[in-house]
Amino acid sequence: MKKYLFILFFLLFNSEVLASVKENIIHNLNKIDNIFFKFEQNINGKTENGECIIQYPKKIFCKYNKKNKKILVSNGKSLVIKSLSSYYLYPLDKTPLNLILDKNFLISAINNSDERIIEDKFINYSFSEKDDEINIFFDKNNYELIGWQTLDIYQNLSITFISSIVKNQKLKKNLFKIPKQN
Repeated sequence: MKKYLFILFFLLFNSEVLASVKENIIHNLNKIDNIFFKFEQNINGKTENGECIIQYPKKIFCKYNKKNKKILVSNGKSLVIKSLSSYYLYPLDKTPLNLILDKNFLISAINNSDERIIEDKFINYSFSEKDDEINIFFDKNNYELIGWQTLDIYQNLSITFISSIVKNQKLKKNLFKIPKQN
């Protein structure tokens, strides 16, 4: 009988710990209006890095550390990737960023997903919506967002790690304005 009580106590304790992890992650997300961070992105073995600002809902501005002055901008409806030699315009809702940049969607998806603990360091939630499969990662110690993994619009595996996070900064007024084509 004591053995069964111990097992029951262990299961209840673990489910409460997992529930509190989920609650802490959601609490952190709810407090964010915007977030500035450095990133490293790996797409099919090609690594790029830079800095981004996300403003919820669905706005992002990223400046890559490359000589071609590549930027990525979303105004909430469209997504532009622009460099010195190229210009790509996509409807945001056709990309996985549409979901990653939607804080309410993330919170709902996290609420309806089971977490996985990875290497006793990271918390991972996986979810699918339409044709998009997203893995999102949080730090196990402070419950902060640390990155995501998706398939991009060309079905390339895209892994993004974020660091040096600063939340709720005053932002420039036209930061998320879609740039014009060269």
